[in-house]
Amino acid sequence: MQISGFVHEVGATQQVSDSFKKRDLIVVVSENPQYPEYIKMEATQDKVTLFDGLSQGDGVTVDFNLRGRPWTNKDGVTSYFNSLVAWKLAKTGVNAPSALPSASQPAVNIAEDAASAPDDDDLPF
Repeated sequence: MQISGFVHEVGATQQVSDSFKKRDLIVVVSENPQYPEYIKMEATQDKVTLFDGLSQGDGVTVDFNLRGRPWTNKDGVTSYFNSLVAWKLAKTGVNAPSALPSASQPAVNIAEDAASAPDDDDLPF
């Protein structure tokens, strides 16, 4: 699978155990710039270096595998988890447009927008 977008955040390498390390990358995908999606990718083991040299706003294309696994808690309830595991990354040479909202900007409140809109429709309901 493959996804293209812009770097939002690059995480630090985490040494989970003596033999396992991972690193996160948040990619902003904005097919509709008003509603960007923040996709969390991860790299494991020797692939953690894929994210070296990336900066916020860099355009990237990431090849990844979709992985899923069950986990059963002590009460016997099973939950399922998905991971997007990166195995190849390329910079696209395009930087994020300045019009992309950041995660710290407030979301648009549709209810407020609707309340402030003029009530000039003739709908019977």
